[in-house]
Amino acid sequence: LWRFCKHKVVTLWFKTSFFISSFMEERRYTLNKSERLCSKKLIDRLFAGGNKSFPTFPLRVVYMPITPDENTADVSILISVPKKRFKHAVKRNQVKRQVREAYRRHKYILIDALKQKETPAKMILAFIWLDSKIHPLEEVECKVKKLLQHIAEDKR
Repeated sequence: LWRFCKHKVVTLWFKTSFFISSFMEERRYTLNKSERLCSKKLIDRLFAGGNKSFPTFPLRVVYMPITPDENTADVSILISVPKKRFKHAVKRNQVKRQVREAYRRHKYILIDALKQKETPAKMILAFIWLDSKIHPLEEVECKVKKLLQHIAEDKR
């Protein structure tokens, strides 16, 4: 009896969730390989000069709009933690993980702003760590969110 009831509940849940998800756009809070900036040409163009940057301590973001045919993702990111700030790779990797996690949680602030424009646009970003100490995840997340909101307002 339990299996039968459980099966009915699961079937009902599946039909309901399928119905709801078919009408609503599903947001995936992931960070795929296509969302990571790996192209040497694009990285060189990003840091060549003439692109906008904005600091929010302990981060600085450098960003550049690109044509839609250049990259597959709407927004691609690069995270840089200088060896000058952290000598040990373990600490550099920890900071990179914090920034990646904060971006992953709040990336739709920027993606939604880019999709609202009448002409489709894509963007590449570079997050550069400025401080020589590790900050709590909550603080890093707040700063990344602030940077993304600033870029989104600038692109409107």
